Amino acid sequence: MTGTDTLMLTIFLRHDQSQNLEQLQGRLDASDWWHGFPPEDCEVVSWVVAMGIGQIVTLRLPADRLAAVNVELERRAWGTFRTEFYPTYDFSDVRDRLTRESDARRAVGTR
Repeated sequence: MTGTDTLMLTIFLRHDQSQNLEQLQGRLDASDWWHGFPPEDCEVVSWVVAMGIGQIVTLRLPADRLAAVNVELERRAWGTFRTEFYPTYDFSDVRDRLTRESDARRAVGTR
């Protein structure tokens, strides 16, 4: 999935620390979290646990699926996580290009 009609979204799923792990897992099971999120047509780019924070998920999705992501989070995550959203993009290709350009400028400056 690539192109201008896609976006990346990083979601912080902050744990509700008033509940223990068994309570959290029970809520996730009851909402069918593991089967229902992310919604169809959304690619998981990364899903990590940040100790003391919760889970950080980055999705790549068609722009027109953004509302579906929001609805599924409201339906399945609320009460278990506090959610934060950050639109993101993959900078690695840009970084590589900028590094090459910087190397070229520096090489010209040393002549």
